Amino acid sequence: MGTVRTKADIKAQHHLLSGAISGLTSAVCLQPLDLLKTRLQQGYDVGRKSHRLTPVVRQVLAEDGVRGLWRGTVPTVVRNVPGVAIYFYMLSSIRYELGRVPFFKTVVESTDGKKRSALSKLSATGNLVAGAVARTSVGFVLNPVTIIKARFESNAYKEYRSVTGAFRDIVSKAGFRGLFQGFTATAVRDAPYAGIYVVFYEKCKELAGRALALRPELGIPNAALHSGSAVTASVLATVITSPADCVKTRMQVAPAANPNIGSAVSHIYRDSGLKGFFSGSSLRISRKAASSAIAWTVYEGLLLVFHTRDAARKAAPL
Repeated sequence: MGTVRTKADIKAQHHLLSGAISGLTSAVCLQPLDLLKTRLQQGYDVGRKSHRLTPVVRQVLAEDGVRGLWRGTVPTVVRNVPGVAIYFYMLSSIRYELGRVPFFKTVVESTDGKKRSALSKLSATGNLVAGAVARTSVGFVLNPVTIIKARFESNAYKEYRSVTGAFRDIVSKAGFRGLFQGFTATAVRDAPYAGIYVVFYEKCKELAGRALALRPELGIPNAALHSGSAVTASVLATVITSPADCVKTRMQVAPAANPNIGSAVSHIYRDSGLKGFFSGSSLRISRKAASSAIAWTVYEGLLLVFHTRDAARKAAPL
């Protein structure tokens, strides 16, 4: 028999498996949005500036066909599957540990008696800390794959044919340090994004749960509650962190011209003014909203299935 990991009686492998499946699903389905966002943020397009979506879509289709919209899917999957799995596992573990500290702990019981989440309950501060620490830690480990992903999606590295080839190219030109180009900007984006996201996500679930308790006859499933909360939280967190995402993309796609945050900020402002810091934000919002809805619905849904199955096994007579 496996050992119990948390109060919710969820095993570590359940978090990893649920996270991996949700990461794979969102990565494959939403890669076109990621590719188009990167093209808009890179700041140049075959010698000319292009900050509009329609010309970028037309160029991708003209050069590579519909299949070109999924360029970069392999590095995205390589990053997202283990990344989302590890992120959800770390987030669960950190939340569980913080839940043992009175300052971070909170108790929010469902007023209708239904279990709508398999995760530990924390205060807003606890959720902020847990999300930021988990996301930044995973971001550092997977930063090399993030750079390769961004370059595959860009039209400035068409010579890349494989993940290993891209890896060798980066190391040969910039050393292993090049694999962590843009991490500071990534952390500036990810830490507040993840923290704010988890805070909003949990608060939305709490408010939605209370509202549903007043109208139990509606019979709204947990999946709808999770996806709705995820979309709302994602939109709010994405808008707040869009400037940092633009800076991160510039640093990773054009490291020679943007060796640090200051130069990237300067180039973005010079090229497009303040609106340049929100280039591709509509695509990022769409991608993040859809990704969050898929990832958290699949993740929490599978956790609840595992939890119910384990509870039934324990209750069954020997």
